[in-house]
Amino acid sequence: MVRVAATKGEAPLLKVQDLQTGFKIDGQYHNAVERVSFEVKPKRIVGVVGESGCGKSVMSLSIMQLLPKGAGEVRGGEILFEGQDISKFNDKQMNDIRGKEISMIFQEPMTSLNPVFTIGYQIMEVLRNHEKGLSKKEAKVKAVALLRSVGIPRADKIVDEYPHQLSGGMRQRVMIAMAIACQPKLLIADEPTTALDVTVQAQILELLKSIQEVNDMSIILITHDLGVVAEICDEVIVMYAGKIVEQASVEELFESPKHPYTELLMNAIPKMEEDVEKLATIEGLVPSLTNMPQIGCRFANRCPKAMPECTQITPNLQTVADGHDVACLLYEESIQKEGAIVS
Repeated sequence: MVRVAATKGEAPLLKVQDLQTGFKIDGQYHNAVERVSFEVKPKRIVGVVGESGCGKSVMSLSIMQLLPKGAGEVRGGEILFEGQDISKFNDKQMNDIRGKEISMIFQEPMTSLNPVFTIGYQIMEVLRNHEKGLSKKEAKVKAVALLRSVGIPRADKIVDEYPHQLSGGMRQRVMIAMAIACQPKLLIADEPTTALDVTVQAQILELLKSIQEVNDMSIILITHDLGVVAEICDEVIVMYAGKIVEQASVEELFESPKHPYTELLMNAIPKMEEDVEKLATIEGLVPSLTNMPQIGCRFANRCPKAMPECTQITPNLQTVADGHDVACLLYEESIQKEGAIVS
């Protein structure tokens, strides 16, 4: 696949700076996302990867201001969309851009679609919420056209059907149709191929890439599948325990992964040319919110390259190559000079 290089100096569509999101557990706040910073340029697809519990979905819900009220909140940082800090927006301001400027495809379409309303009604609701003065008849015509645009057959009939009458793949296509109804500039797709069979997954990914190219939109694709990232993304963000541990272009990351966690994730991908009885795994578990290390590298207790300093010094993201950042003491010059690392 040919990838279009980002223009240097191009203003980002979305800029997240030092984002901190926390949840209240037993009366005490614990950060699920800590000091996360990244940019999404126009017309680019940014993949966010990591194990379950690493903070990917919490980060996306923070951008959309869809965290559960009273339990989760953005506790610091900025979320700049076209230069405006939307983390400070009130409900009305967010409702004006949510679905129109920034849209989201959720992980499980059956729980995201309302079972008591028809497919057409739910798409029409999105359209009429942002296009004032649009009649029901006009909205239904647009809903049918949207269903056709995402490859749904019999769109004029399915528009009057209910979610339970459709397969998982068809429901996910409906969710995509709803998400692109108002031609947003940024689409957040939270594991859009989860629970779908391999053939349908490939169709959904191809559809997302096609829609992105036709509509010139940017996409944040949240996934745990590095194969998906390699297929359609331009840049990659690797998260672990609420922090970014590595970020680079797709080509750079796959050719030269720097963080031990990224290397282990790649080693865990099954390879057809290798005859192995047991798949590679990463020992241990992601730490829980209530037991998160406050100093040192959060991956240290699972890392095969860990040094004593890894539990005492917190690594910061630093540039190790053009557009390639990593948070690991293996690349800290001050640690290297002290002789802690042997080549």
